[in-house]
Amino acid sequence: MGKIITVTSGKGGTGKTTTVGAVSSCLAVLGAKTLCIDCDAGMRNLDITLGMTDYAVYDLSDVLRGGRPLAEACSEHPSIPGLFFLSAPTDLTLSDEDCEAMRELLAEARKGFDFCLLDSPAGIGAGFRLASCGADTAVIVTTPDAACVRNAQRAAELLRESGAGEIRLIINRVKPRRMRRCGMTADDIIDNVGVRLLGVVRDDPAVQISANGETPFLLGAAGGAARCFMNIARRLNGEEVPLSVR
Repeated sequence: MGKIITVTSGKGGTGKTTTVGAVSSCLAVLGAKTLCIDCDAGMRNLDITLGMTDYAVYDLSDVLRGGRPLAEACSEHPSIPGLFFLSAPTDLTLSDEDCEAMRELLAEARKGFDFCLLDSPAGIGAGFRLASCGADTAVIVTTPDAACVRNAQRAAELLRESGAGEIRLIINRVKPRRMRRCGMTADDIIDNVGVRLLGVVRDDPAVQISANGETPFLLGAAGGAARCFMNIARRLNGEEVPLSVR
């Protein structure tokens, strides 16, 4: 049975969507059949991160409300075998029925994929609840900024209240020298959020370059953040990869 992972953040601008695209790509490269679903109807940027703007035919609402089978609605990546994508709708007003339909969709995803990653909207609204229902693991993405860390802490509290299972933390866009100047450490962030660490991703200009060129980050970068994302994917895939907070 496949594993369902929702990737969320307490506020926007933490690199959540980039994380979904990069980790999904890495899992596919590692041989895991992987589906990533954009649940952020407000922003809808995962297709840009994946370089699949022209490939998505159907969207999430076609499966939730249109009765379209998941296997038919998702699109396979043209350059990364085993990576599939389902885009967000342009508008999605949520109801209790949608949450139940989402659970059915995820049950279908478990049968057809090794991993399914959900790109949750930032914040703690209805989209957050939709992306969180039925997930095995919730991954919170934060940056080393006081406001982001506080909002990540709040997101962790709400995930616990909702009955979420495993909750993990990714600290993104880390600049060690700047963190030292601010008197902040990764251990401080982990303690404040109260969630086990999944990985630390270094700040890397290649991430923005890839996004602007609508090229999957994994295809155009080596070292730096690419290595960090691959290590995160390997941990999710069950490998023992040492964690470093430096």
